[in-house]
Amino acid sequence: MTGSARTKICVLAALSAGVLLAACTQSPSSTTSSSTSTSSAPPTTPTTTSSVPSTTSTVAATSTCQPSQLHIVELGSEGAAGTNEMTFTLSNTSSAECTLQGYPGMELLNAAGSDLPTVVLRGGGLSFTNLGVTPVTLLPGDMAYFNMGYNDVTTGTTTCSVATQVIITPPNDTTYAVVPVRTQIQACNGGTLNVSPMFGSTDSAATQTTTPSD
Repeated sequence: MTGSARTKICVLAALSAGVLLAACTQSPSSTTSSSTSTSSAPPTTPTTTSSVPSTTSTVAATSTCQPSQLHIVELGSEGAAGTNEMTFTLSNTSSAECTLQGYPGMELLNAAGSDLPTVVLRGGGLSFTNLGVTPVTLLPGDMAYFNMGYNDVTTGTTTCSVATQVIITPPNDTTYAVVPVRTQIQACNGGTLNVSPMFGSTDSAATQTTTPSD
């Protein structure tokens, strides 16, 4: 049915009934679309964190001498009435300053390089007096010293460790050096050694009697 025919029928119906039928009125359909408006807040200014450089300055401490920096040798030995003393030197052969403080570690070795029974006692014995623990700073070419004493007389059933070389671990280190000795060591009483702390001089001031500390 055409649009004009529909209009005619609606007019007739309106005249006869006196009523305007809403169904007869053809109006274009309108679609209302609502759009959601999304508003975004203006970008915030990024927080700027300013760091103030520290003005605290620290002075680097002198490092502990490592075995790789040191040339360690037996300086000399002497003995009387079964009591023996040896002195070792540690020379700084590096180009850097370093420090030694405290007692070295020691281990007796036989000619084949095998470990021998060793007991290390910190402090003096019959062969030398006690020394105080003091830091010894070594510039390139400087030397430090320590003493080692032992008894070579067998008593009762005690055994002696006969060594031709020793392991020396500088104070506060975990690595060591193997050092041959010119004088064979026969340390009795289970390889007991008395070891002094490091000192920087062999004059009388280095042999004064003091109480050793760890």
